[in-house]
Amino acid sequence: MASPVSRVAVVGSGISGAVCASLLARNGVSVTLFESARGPGGRMSYRKEITEDGKELVFDHGAPLFTVSNPDVLGIVREWEARGLVAEWKENFASFDCISRKFIDFEKEGLSEKYVGVPVMNSICRALCHEPGVESKFGVGVGSLEWFDEKNLWSLTGLDGQNLGNFEGVVASDKNIFSKRFTDVTGRPPPLDLNLIPELAAKLQEVPVCSCFVLMLAFTKPLSSISVKGFSFKNSEILSWAFCDSSKPGHPATSERWVLHSTMEYARGVVAQIGLQKPSSSTLAKVAEELFEEFQRTGLTISQPFFKKAHRWGSAFPAASIAREEKCLWDRKKRVAICGDFCVSPTVEGAILSGMAASSKLTEFLSCL
Repeated sequence: MASPVSRVAVVGSGISGAVCASLLARNGVSVTLFESARGPGGRMSYRKEITEDGKELVFDHGAPLFTVSNPDVLGIVREWEARGLVAEWKENFASFDCISRKFIDFEKEGLSEKYVGVPVMNSICRALCHEPGVESKFGVGVGSLEWFDEKNLWSLTGLDGQNLGNFEGVVASDKNIFSKRFTDVTGRPPPLDLNLIPELAAKLQEVPVCSCFVLMLAFTKPLSSISVKGFSFKNSEILSWAFCDSSKPGHPATSERWVLHSTMEYARGVVAQIGLQKPSSSTLAKVAEELFEEFQRTGLTISQPFFKKAHRWGSAFPAASIAREEKCLWDRKKRVAICGDFCVSPTVEGAILSGMAASSKLTEFLSCL
């Protein structure tokens, strides 16, 4: 058990940061979690949309589901399941070949357990961010992290210049706090100066990422021509996945809602034209049309949706794993742990594993103080 006076800052409330924060708190660490967004989840976030006639629609527009193979992660997921935070999505999945216009490679129910958050994907992160011992501060962006050798403390400052406190350790689960991309988007230097952690700097200099566009669709009637609730696309340069969001357990089913994911190649082409800044509404409208037209080109009977909207994930998927064996990066001298899906694998399970590893490193270190 760590000393109860030990204070750790966790930056980022995606699944990796949320898991790390909750495990640290269970081991007696006082955790303050900082998240620049209004709520937790990262790519496990959801969107709430209001139609022109006032109807509320909810979409898991990030990670649609996750699978588990690691026994330690499975143990945590079983606990979440018992708490009603997750449920198994028991539906059939397949692939769709855009050349033959046929479903192939059907995957039957139970072959590979697929889990979803209930009632939305970020329910898991939200619960973890509010466990005893975790103080979560949403809408608070970290502007800089300063290390004081003589005190062995980190001092955090907000983007607005506010003093956010001093901490014995730091967990960075949001790669933007050390990434050059932070500068490209904001014009400011990254909050974490890699010169402070030279032993890790080489691995952190550039974590390549891939963008992704998603299309949220809502239909008045079920798409009866589609016999599965999720499928990948083969031989499409535009679409990679499609999921029937309203078929998930615990999700509202007042209308049939689908979420489509673009290919990385398609997203790369759009970003090459518009840059890394937030896409304009006209750009997103054009993307929505292109993704939907590709959906229609499958030859499946796709009726006109009453709701259609695109969203861009600017750094959706890491294109490299920088700590596959270690599962996180750890600087013992400066008490910094770096965790996230970019450490292990670009999956929810990879992010969970990395958060668990970061918690273990800090808990073990702080218990020796």
